[in-house]
Amino acid sequence: MTTSRPPPLPPAPPPPPSLRGRRCLVTGGTRGLGRAIALAFARAGARVAVTHARDRAAAEAARHLLVEAGASPLVFRGSVADRAHVEAAVATVASLWGGIDVLVSNAAVTQLLPLVLIEEADWDQVMDVNVKGAFLASRAVLPHMRRAGGGHILAVGAFSVDRVVDAPVHYAASKAALVGFARALAREVAADGIRVNVLSPGLMDEGMARLLAPARLAEIAAQTGLGRLATPEEIAAAAVSLVADGAPGFAGAHLVVDGGL
Repeated sequence: MTTSRPPPLPPAPPPPPSLRGRRCLVTGGTRGLGRAIALAFARAGARVAVTHARDRAAAEAARHLLVEAGASPLVFRGSVADRAHVEAAVATVASLWGGIDVLVSNAAVTQLLPLVLIEEADWDQVMDVNVKGAFLASRAVLPHMRRAGGGHILAVGAFSVDRVVDAPVHYAASKAALVGFARALAREVAADGIRVNVLSPGLMDEGMARLLAPARLAEIAAQTGLGRLATPEEIAAAAVSLVADGAPGFAGAHLVVDGGL
């Protein structure tokens, strides 16, 4: 008489990414994708600080959501292009929490304008916020990460760097510069245990997509492999995976999450 063996059990699913105890700063973290990243970090166990430029109502709403997610957030108001603001925010986070483990340079601005209508002031503002802001924040956190023996810097790019889409030229140029900045910085600080990467979302149902005509937006969405726009929560989950404990050893990587456009 033979007895059949029960089929082997399927492998246990991997544990969810953990950021428990990590000290994180998300610039532009009170609306859209920045808020989704901050919330995802909080739900993964991180301490979360966010910056915002001017919308006090959005900042208060984000603070409330972060508290509901289990965080005790720090919220700073000011422009990431303002060195004094950036350095003060970083110094406060490091002083209260003993350091900074993760920086997400997410703050960005744009206008949906053709080149001939872009004023010099428009160009300067986009470059200051989108590129200079990442430079100032990265420079401010590096000493703290070096003292801690490592850390993560994640720059939020844009898929318009690699795709021909309806992106204004100053915005696309700023995001291309951000990729170059991150790749060069990644090589510079890798020996310190600091990883620098770029996460570029496709069009989402947030942000710049709201500036496009609905028909054009539907056309672009239909061209993706998924047949739809990404959600901020999907991109935020990718951000958690990139900086979590046991994350892949990416350094200088440019990860585009655009649904297969």
